[in-house]
Amino acid sequence: MSSYGQIKSLAGTVIRAILSQPVTNFEVARVGEERLLGEVIRIEKGEADIQVYEDIDGVHVGEPVEFTGELLGIDLGPGLLGNVFDGIGRPLAFAEPGETPPVFLKRGFYAKSLEPRSKWVFKPNRSVSEEVFPGDIIGTVREGLGFDHAVMIPPGMPSSRIRSIIPDGSMVSVEKAVCELESGDVIFLSQRWQVRTPRPVREKLPFTEPFITGQRILDTMFPVALGGAAVVPGGFGTGKTVTQQSLAKWCNAEIVVYIGCGERGNEMTEVLEEFPRIIDPHTGRPLMERMVLIANTSNMPVAAREASIYLGMTIAEYFRDMGLNVALMADSTSRWAEALREISGRLGEMPGEDGYPAYLGSRLAQYYERAGRALLNGKLRRTGSITIFNTVSPGGGDFSEPVTQSSLRLSGAFWALDKRLAESRHFPSINWKKSYSLYENGLRPVFLQNLGPQWQKGVAFLRELLDRESELLSLVQIVGRDALSEQDKWDLEMGEIVRISFLQQNAFDPQDAFCPLEKQMLFAKTLMDLHILVSKEIENGVLHYQVQRLGLLRGMLSIRKVPEKEFLTESSKWVEKVGRSLIDMEAFS
Repeated sequence: MSSYGQIKSLAGTVIRAILSQPVTNFEVARVGEERLLGEVIRIEKGEADIQVYEDIDGVHVGEPVEFTGELLGIDLGPGLLGNVFDGIGRPLAFAEPGETPPVFLKRGFYAKSLEPRSKWVFKPNRSVSEEVFPGDIIGTVREGLGFDHAVMIPPGMPSSRIRSIIPDGSMVSVEKAVCELESGDVIFLSQRWQVRTPRPVREKLPFTEPFITGQRILDTMFPVALGGAAVVPGGFGTGKTVTQQSLAKWCNAEIVVYIGCGERGNEMTEVLEEFPRIIDPHTGRPLMERMVLIANTSNMPVAAREASIYLGMTIAEYFRDMGLNVALMADSTSRWAEALREISGRLGEMPGEDGYPAYLGSRLAQYYERAGRALLNGKLRRTGSITIFNTVSPGGGDFSEPVTQSSLRLSGAFWALDKRLAESRHFPSINWKKSYSLYENGLRPVFLQNLGPQWQKGVAFLRELLDRESELLSLVQIVGRDALSEQDKWDLEMGEIVRISFLQQNAFDPQDAFCPLEKQMLFAKTLMDLHILVSKEIENGVLHYQVQRLGLLRGMLSIRKVPEKEFLTESSKWVEKVGRSLIDMEAFS
């Protein structure tokens, strides 16, 4: 039931209204004569503070405020995939029949998130008199050329038996009922859900399955589990957006939800132009067919930025409830936190560190805790997951600032992007000294079972060699390179080979953009075999300058481009060739 109030005062986009009837926190309101969308964020002594999600130029004291009695929500159903929404769920491609989409949404504009005119072919998989439970799938509709969109019993609905269900092949819209239960409940193709309320699951599951990114430095050294969370902090120009785009294209998630949260308009425009042109390597179709984009650029109302990550999480939970693995990417949570700080300042709340509200950590926790791998509701034991990848843009690259530190405490993987590496054209510019992953122990049995003990040996070798290189670089600054032993000189060169050939990856090279786990393991083994081979010959009298003549770095860069099926054979031949050359050098010495 709607109720009405009246504007008392305005402070930025925060409006104080006098109430005529009780309202609830986070209730949706329509403000002024133009019915601008807003949300109640504080109630006090017969008055309510409303955060308006649009510009309020021209709104004045005394105008009416309508409280809708509903919380901010979104319609979930067929038509989400391939669509672009703003921060509060309005489709940006909306247009009336025969019209082109407007360049900018008008103030007070409202449109449902799902296109009501579209028709879908319904295919039931349940029959009359069959008992169903919340979360059960009663049928599917084909979306695009290869995705079967599940029609589910909404959460919170009591279990019941099916009274009637429409026949196979029926053409229905999202607003038409497809099933009626004996309890009197009616099931539609779509369901509405409040974005700030987590969708329920039966049980959260441990992190025991890897999330495959195809990036060597991530999968090998800092892996993430399905349902885990990774934070990607970095300053301007360090490659945060490109890293997320590579993950979206190559990861083993079935659905990708990408949130442009307060980023520059030109960056979001590039995303909107690039993704439709990217061919999904898993399906051979455009990548957008399994993506949902939420665009809330820096020139859009700041309040909608705060709601955008909850909107994206709700969409991700909906696809997770179908039993799918979803990747959720927010770029960036720093801009979201800035919106939270701005709103808090307009409310006159006591600021915390760096002016952020004291509840910054708890709000981030509410968002992160909605991710995970879960056993879903329903009669069948389905599992689904939401894996989070959030970028953080700390001012000046300072990782000690509040947003980075709060995110670090809530995530299991920390991929620190380094400005110096980016400036030296080392991409992905992930600093292997500052980054870490807490998922390794849980994933070790899976890697051991699928790849054998050689995987762990390769990881240990890479880490020990990179640590050794760091020690030697510090020593070189004191005594110079010529003072090192022949073995130390080789360790230093081998560290450079690992950094350039293994840790670097060319996102634009079709052979190098994605590296399967098996090839990563063989690559690490090749590097380890090479290091052992050369070290042995150095012990036998070969000098480092002789090893340098072999051009080992160039050889590893060519081996890197060899396809996975041929990699073991070609890399073994190359190592053998290096060994013969070293033996000749030893004989010559």
